[in-house]
Amino acid sequence: MERIEKEELLEEVMIEHGDDLVRLAFHYVKDQETAKDMVQNSFIKCYEKIELFRFDSSLKTWLYRITINQCKDHLKSWHVRKVSVKNILEHAVASILPSTEDKVIQDVSNQEMKSFVQTLSTNYQEVIYLYYYKSFTIAEIAEVTGLNNNTVKTRLSRAKQKLRNLMKEDRIYD
Repeated sequence: MERIEKEELLEEVMIEHGDDLVRLAFHYVKDQETAKDMVQNSFIKCYEKIELFRFDSSLKTWLYRITINQCKDHLKSWHVRKVSVKNILEHAVASILPSTEDKVIQDVSNQEMKSFVQTLSTNYQEVIYLYYYKSFTIAEIAEVTGLNNNTVKTRLSRAKQKLRNLMKEDRIYD
């Protein structure tokens, strides 16, 4: 692939998927600027490795996989593991910028649901986010996360049950 073609493809991909990838990365790293860095690294990797892309899947799912791997690598890094959970949470709350979804979903019940989802483990947040907020199919989630379909279904089912239990405790879901 020629350099000009690669640059045009990269620009198109950045425009089409950039915001979605930042939101995905934010769910992992809980910091807007770090999320943007993760996505920038993903686009660099996409540019460098586009010749290796076999088109067995869509470019979108490949980019999601690259971004998730970038985030997981970041979270495994020495620096991130040494930072206290309290500091991460305080910084995340202070750095959240209103996204398109937040502007659309402004009523109280949806905000409560979002807070319930954020109490779930990353494994459950991941499948809830991709399934409900990004409208991915089970197969697409499996491809993006590297899990098998049954594992995705199980995590989705368990996440929904945990959400139901949380809502029952708050007397929202009777």
